[in-house]
Amino acid sequence: MKKIVLILYVAFLLISCNSQGKRPLIGKTIYQQELNASYKDASKSPLKKKDLKNFKGLNFFEVDSTFIVKANFIKIENAPTFKMATTTDRKPLYKEYGLLNFALKGINCQLTIYQSQDDLDDEKYKDYLFLPFTDDTSGETSYGGGRYMDVMITDITPEFTVILNFNNTYNPYCAYNDKYSCPITPRKNHLDLEIKAGIKDFKKH
Repeated sequence: MKKIVLILYVAFLLISCNSQGKRPLIGKTIYQQELNASYKDASKSPLKKKDLKNFKGLNFFEVDSTFIVKANFIKIENAPTFKMATTTDRKPLYKEYGLLNFALKGINCQLTIYQSQDDLDDEKYKDYLFLPFTDDTSGETSYGGGRYMDVMITDITPEFTVILNFNNTYNPYCAYNDKYSCPITPRKNHLDLEIKAGIKDFKKH
């Protein structure tokens, strides 16, 4: 009997240790949890070693459903290919793919969405569209260089609308590590209001 009790006790300790080792993912939404998990992974994190060592999760604004909007999409036909400015001498090729018109906090807004020409041959990224923007929080509570949002071509409905969720934004890697080369948000993509949703500026250690 004593042996059975001892075996059960040891098993309980092993289960307890394993459950403590598996810490819950940090974040209030699946998007935040997945982003935090990728930044915690040293094999793909943009964080510097000293920041990764102390990493406890990215900073986000409170999740706010008012920053989920339906935008009307207008395709830009025959747009020329251009070299987009970056934080380095690198000049990746892009095209203006379309215009997104929407209302936010009672303000009519327009953003230009872009398509990378360098990624068209990559099966993994050929459906991706690139939406960079700045707003009145940029340089204050959010990264001064602006924030990014990924939109898929398949997100565009037959009615030519797109749902934009500003809660699901991310910073360019340059916000965490100056070794990266990041596209600079075009001036036309500034929003004259505060987007208090999504990723905040990174507090470096």
